[in-house]
Amino acid sequence: MKHIVNFSGGIGSWAAAKRVVAKHGPDDVVLLFADTLMEDEDTYRFLHEAASNVGVPLTVIADGRTPWEVFFAERFLGNSKVDPCSKFLKRHQLDKWRADNADPALSLVHIGIDWSEIHRLHRLQNYPSHWTFEAPMCEPPYLDKEQMIRWAESEGLNRQRLYEMGFPHANCGGFCIKAGQAHFLHLLKTMPERFAMHEKREQEFREFIGKDVGILRDRRGGKDRPMTLKELRERNEAKCQEIDTEEWGGCGCGLPS
Repeated sequence: MKHIVNFSGGIGSWAAAKRVVAKHGPDDVVLLFADTLMEDEDTYRFLHEAASNVGVPLTVIADGRTPWEVFFAERFLGNSKVDPCSKFLKRHQLDKWRADNADPALSLVHIGIDWSEIHRLHRLQNYPSHWTFEAPMCEPPYLDKEQMIRWAESEGLNRQRLYEMGFPHANCGGFCIKAGQAHFLHLLKTMPERFAMHEKREQEFREFIGKDVGILRDRRGGKDRPMTLKELRERNEAKCQEIDTEEWGGCGCGLPS
């Protein structure tokens, strides 16, 4: 039986891989990383060190584009419900590799979600597919993210700097098309240069498409309209209180939504 671990660079996928190897041994395990070409440099560091710790070589696949290149090619700016970046850079790449390299009747696909997102596992298991999915971190003993990080640190792995900086996930360099106002405000405050790059790209896309689109949503007054990163930054600079500091959003890359 081949065991394919979706190895994202997050702590959950490392912990899942550790449990898979502990249960089945390393010989038939694949650590499969779909590169968006926009990961934080320290996430790349963690990926290679984590693979070495697990004892299985890292298998890297890539579409060859970044999320922003996908948005321009598709003429569509992703949002919290539709994520073309994940579709083309993650799901399609993972699906293609499995189709070319594994037999669904002789393989299990392991994902890094934990017990707090077990609803996503149930949804995935009900998704029409030839593949069988398992989530080792949805099984006992149950660990939260901080416990997984401490486990990794006890084995000599330094936590990803995005976690250290307070980001809820370690993917896409602190960016996520599904993220909310609180998430991007945190990116603005912790990595202003990176925020500025995404703000610039969003403005370029708006000019390219000729429509009023934005990554964020403004829901004040019972209305729902696009909100740009530029507007979020300007509200922050004006010390406006009308920023949703609870809207972090979610990543969920690589899985059917």
